[in-house]
Amino acid sequence: MRKKGQWLGLLALTVLLAAGFSALELPAALLLGPMVAGIAVALGGASIRLPDTPFVLAQAVVGCLIARAASPAVLPEFLSHWHLFSLVILAGIVASAAMGLVLCRLRVMPGTTAIWGASPGGAAAMVVMADACGADARLVAFMQYLRVLCVALAATVVARAAGGSAPPHQATVWLPPLTAGLAPALGLIGLGALAGLCTRLSGGAMLVPMFLGAALRLTGLVEIDLPPWLLAAAYAAIGWRVGLGFTQKVALYAARAVPAILVGILALIAFCGGLSWLLAKTTGMDPLTAYLAASPGGMDSVAVIAASSPGVDFAVVMTMQTMRFFLVVLLAPPMARFLAGRAEARGGEEKKEEVKAEECLRRPGA
Repeated sequence: MRKKGQWLGLLALTVLLAAGFSALELPAALLLGPMVAGIAVALGGASIRLPDTPFVLAQAVVGCLIARAASPAVLPEFLSHWHLFSLVILAGIVASAAMGLVLCRLRVMPGTTAIWGASPGGAAAMVVMADACGADARLVAFMQYLRVLCVALAATVVARAAGGSAPPHQATVWLPPLTAGLAPALGLIGLGALAGLCTRLSGGAMLVPMFLGAALRLTGLVEIDLPPWLLAAAYAAIGWRVGLGFTQKVALYAARAVPAILVGILALIAFCGGLSWLLAKTTGMDPLTAYLAASPGGMDSVAVIAASSPGVDFAVVMTMQTMRFFLVVLLAPPMARFLAGRAEARGGEEKKEEVKAEECLRRPGA
């Protein structure tokens, strides 16, 4: 009965916070609400934890969400500028990896957690994959959603300064009519759940529907429709999984790391701003289009801003954002393993040097 009361309290607080964040038009409000509610309940002494099955299903929904971004409409724009787009996106990914490595070496964040947390895009996907690969999903989520907020705020300020209008606020239709795209989505979610629950494939619940769904989308064979109620349920599961795992020690650790993480995020935004300037100079592209296209993450927010800003080439923005989304998801696991290994090796060498120095100091006559 006590646990039932905790779940009811968590649900009520989640609805309240998600509604409040949505009213403030914060990005990722439907995920931030459950996560903050979970943190509050956990720090308040709750003993509840989200079971594996709903979390695996939520991972599969995120995989479908990524696959849905692979629209056939982006192919012509991608094929005409693939080399330039790839160069700009890869430069942003390398900069984010350098930021993660610095945070790791400065011991602001531990090991692969810093690398996953610094990845420039796909926040929900990064949290899911980091959890599957053994990183601390709580700290990864903290870093990722702090970046999303900063990137969205920066993009809004730049768009307003360039003469863009405020993004229109549209009421969410929670129970839309059923569409033909829902059946393929549910099928992909089912396959993802099987991969997550019945195999040892790391992150399989998200990767299987992501790759299969993207292939089907790019061929134009199917549409993937994810109604708002399904996305909200998936975000709630991910947010609760992360939030309920918080402890006072983790919360204090995250709070102390805020200044260093903010410096890294602002440096990344500035670097991508420089890339957008080069992109605009090289191609003659509208500066606001280039800035939004090179923006490090926050794809949903960037899409809304681009759609409401006159003169912005929406196709270019979404092509680059979609490319970055997929490249980050593909490159993050090997990049995290490689950079964390380098950081740990360097840390081990430094530790050996410290031990040698201490031994020298203990010698007679030293």
